[in-house]
Amino acid sequence: MRDGKALRKQVSLKSQGTYIPPQNRVDPATILESQAKSRIESLIPIRYERMLQSPFAFYRGGAAIMSQDLANQATTGITVQLCGDMHVSNFGLFGTAEHRLVFGINDFDETLPGSWEWDLKRLVASAVIACESIGGDKTLSKKLVYRICTEYQKRMAQYAHMPYLELAQEFIGEKDIRKHFSKEHQKNIDSFLKETKGQGNIQVLQKMTTLVGKDRKIIDKPPLIEHFKKSAYGTSLKKLVDRALLNYSSNLLADRKILFERYGLKDFARKVVGIGSVGTNCMVLYFEGDSGKDPLFLQYKEAQKSVLTPYLGESIYRDMGRRVVAGQRLLQGAPDIFLSYGSLQYDINKGEGFYMRQLRDMKGGLDIGPGGISLKNFLDYAKLFGWALALGHARSGDAAMIAGYCGESEDFCEAFYSFARAYEKQNQQDFEVFKAAIKSGRLKAASKKTAI
Repeated sequence: MRDGKALRKQVSLKSQGTYIPPQNRVDPATILESQAKSRIESLIPIRYERMLQSPFAFYRGGAAIMSQDLANQATTGITVQLCGDMHVSNFGLFGTAEHRLVFGINDFDETLPGSWEWDLKRLVASAVIACESIGGDKTLSKKLVYRICTEYQKRMAQYAHMPYLELAQEFIGEKDIRKHFSKEHQKNIDSFLKETKGQGNIQVLQKMTTLVGKDRKIIDKPPLIEHFKKSAYGTSLKKLVDRALLNYSSNLLADRKILFERYGLKDFARKVVGIGSVGTNCMVLYFEGDSGKDPLFLQYKEAQKSVLTPYLGESIYRDMGRRVVAGQRLLQGAPDIFLSYGSLQYDINKGEGFYMRQLRDMKGGLDIGPGGISLKNFLDYAKLFGWALALGHARSGDAAMIAGYCGESEDFCEAFYSFARAYEKQNQQDFEVFKAAIKSGRLKAASKKTAI
């Protein structure tokens, strides 16, 4: 911890609070246009419409925009496995391999090794932007950042003294979650926990499929859920999916491979998900065991290069699906049993990398607004955010070094709040540029009804 504390002489806590835009900063519209080149063209307007909904929705879809800014800030260089797209809606509940409900980070599409500040700065900036997008004031947003940072300091100091095996087995369970909620909001979190426990393959079966003759098929809801016969390569989509499943299956652990091979593929469809992921090839695949009462739904997500790659370098993995899965296992510590990766081609340098996981098996994401994170319960969630991020970073990095640098004082919190406050202004400016690009016709957005 002494070495971490000594780093403050080279990179002061105060310097962490200064936001310095890059000299030749690329404007947000140009970055989004560049990303669109590797995505499904017809879906890009849906992405833009979702980003138009609020400054926070824009921020969620703009991880590539912020990555150039993070690369220009003060950093200690203490490497961890970064989530890469850390924000307050990228947390939730999920079931472990043992089917215990835990709280943690959800999505890892942009994961890469890098200095821990990148994640924490994106997280605290998101708290300020999200809070003020739903009507919160500066007083509340400051409290949120302080709670996140204080918990990050506290947990990192705890993990610095924890045996490695004990740290590897650490998780944020139901009791821990409830402890962080005030009596006033216990009903809210109890309802969220109950709803998440009720999410499973049977519930998805009832919601997403219908009987067509004797067979069940995924219900089309174009353009968000659609069946296609041809792939983007002009070949049979069924043949490519079969090849992908063969590749995916070969990367599963032996016991899970045997389990997976007991299921047969019945249907699949393209499914538009999230904000930042819109335009990448995402699908839902429906499998059945021996009877229709044994359904399995897997989510297929294309994995492209991380938006952090231009600044942090190439991944050690050639297969981008493997990059995502490896990052998730490091940060989350308890991924579902069907999490694995593969490629649509046998040559991963030419094919599309992807990863798959269960669609909704004890999974509950956090949305901003009614029924999710509100102004009333935001502070209750804030500590959980700081805790979950500290746990992920401690698993993959030097907890003692980070703890030594962070210390225990409010100077740390004040510095990161100062950064968040400054970046909120940058995000608002970028949002205005984005809206102007939509208005001028440079970028095209779908109708709100089509995108939601």
